[in-house]
Amino acid sequence: MDAVLQTRGLLSLPTKPRNTVFHPSHGLKHRFFNSKPKTFGGVSLSTNGFQKVNTFLPSKNNHVFGLKDRNLFICRAEAAASADGQPLLDEKEIEKPKILGIEVTTLKKIVPLGLMFFCILFNYTILRDTKDVLVITAKGSSAEIIPFLKTWVNLPMAIGFMLLYTKLSNALSKQALFYSVILPFIAFFGAFGFVLYPLSSYIHPEALADKLLNILGPRFLGPLAILRIWSFCLFYVMAELWGSVVVSVLFWGFANQITTIDEAKRFYPLFGLGANVALVFSGRTVKYFSNMRQHLGPGVDGWAISLKAMMSIVVGMGLAICFLYWWVNNYVPLPTRSKKKKEKPKMGTMESLKFLVSSRYIRDLATLVVAYGISINLVEVTWKSKLKAQFPSPNEYSSFMGDFSTATGIVTFVMMLLSQFIFDKYGWGVAAKITPSVLLLTGVGFFSLILFGGPVAPIIAKFGMTPLLAAVYVGALQNIFSKSAKYSLFDPCKEMAYIPLDEDTKVKGKAAIDVVCNPLGKSGGALIQQFMILTFGSLANSTPYLGGILLVIVLAWLGAAKSLDTQFTELRQEEELEKEMERAASLKIPVVAENKEGGNDSPASVSPLNPAAGGSSATNI
Repeated sequence: MDAVLQTRGLLSLPTKPRNTVFHPSHGLKHRFFNSKPKTFGGVSLSTNGFQKVNTFLPSKNNHVFGLKDRNLFICRAEAAASADGQPLLDEKEIEKPKILGIEVTTLKKIVPLGLMFFCILFNYTILRDTKDVLVITAKGSSAEIIPFLKTWVNLPMAIGFMLLYTKLSNALSKQALFYSVILPFIAFFGAFGFVLYPLSSYIHPEALADKLLNILGPRFLGPLAILRIWSFCLFYVMAELWGSVVVSVLFWGFANQITTIDEAKRFYPLFGLGANVALVFSGRTVKYFSNMRQHLGPGVDGWAISLKAMMSIVVGMGLAICFLYWWVNNYVPLPTRSKKKKEKPKMGTMESLKFLVSSRYIRDLATLVVAYGISINLVEVTWKSKLKAQFPSPNEYSSFMGDFSTATGIVTFVMMLLSQFIFDKYGWGVAAKITPSVLLLTGVGFFSLILFGGPVAPIIAKFGMTPLLAAVYVGALQNIFSKSAKYSLFDPCKEMAYIPLDEDTKVKGKAAIDVVCNPLGKSGGALIQQFMILTFGSLANSTPYLGGILLVIVLAWLGAAKSLDTQFTELRQEEELEKEMERAASLKIPVVAENKEGGNDSPASVSPLNPAAGGSSATNI
């Protein structure tokens, strides 16, 4: 077999390869293994000098040239099948079918995943809006119930669920675990709309709650409301768990299981845009069913009918999620995964706190996470108390929340499209400061309307609004822009901040923030509000102090963002400098390259495999 291997000046082959690598009986191609394959355009290894190879594909556990622990560049070689120099395999014959440039097998995964994500978030928006209506507008309750509910009911149930989920994951298959978790949610929401809510006047201990309230005083209205409307509180917790369990654990766990890294990089951002589309449609749905009361006769419980309709949709969407999950598992080929598992550092609470204190970079990053959680809770609960005062009817409250969800989806969608421009034009530092700046400006306007509503009432009246209605609208704008900035800018900034860290600090720092800062940020605002309510008697009396606390926290947030920007920039510059030094230190190795002008082979200087990076040393062919 007279075949000559020619290179294009980008690769050299060893002088004594093993016979098992290019064995004549194999004939077609061989792949060199690399745990992190790199692609280089323009490389060609062929028998005739014209058939180019445009891709590099890794093999499974092939240790080429007897080097087990060395990283090798990957190439694909073709051997001549006959004297005419034609390759045995025509690449067009193995090209996978595509639709709109996307492989059919990929579409069979991504389209069902997108529909699942839409259904999950469609349900979550309905449940999120409904849970607030139930617990805030109920008789004998108010927005003061939310801090106590989040701390003393939601948090323990979340911990208990995760313990139960861990035990089930050890005993059940993945599919059985998925159904075992999601079906109880679907059953509960259906039962609540058609059984628990109609029977609420019989199963709620209102007389006992009234007796305890007379003994303990009005400052205990929030804690006692949990007992008074326990079924509504259970709905509140289940709706909260739907967001954390079904979205974070079930959906993203399943998505990461069936998609490759390349597919994830390409399609996961589209899921974020699709989420906001679901937000818009579900907001319109809530609005429609909340306005049904206008078309009903007197004496009819309009909210009960609206609730039954919305829970029916939630159940239908839940069953659609189960069907899509079943279809993907039965009709879509899933990617194979390496069985080798990486050790993950397990850090307890005290170890996490010590690590947070020891690193200034991690401390600043932790401040960002905690400050967001506290500040958004301080404003949101105060705003919802004013919202109930403006819209005391459940239908009116729910209708407003439907408009609120739709607006949040639209603004977040636009912000996600603008976020890339902000990062490219102004950099990480500006993007990281936008969220606290928005929250500070809108928060100041909101608390100012509450505290100084009397003096500005004549001015506001010219626009046809009362100070209360103006505070409701400003609070809504504050929540809309703060959450859209969080989804489109704050979350990407937080994840980008881990990138330039060394591997040890990156992994330990993320573990520490997940263990300590996320729970602290979520419950910190609730704990502050509980202290204020029990100290000053009500949420309204605590408003001036809550505004002052918000100002201090946001200023600390901005200071941490500025400090982190300086450190982030320095680490990025160091990383770029190291890359330049490595590039300058790389050796120039001549290889035989094709001279297109004269037709003769001549030496060419190219960038070789870097021995320091684990590649084999190359020699001239």
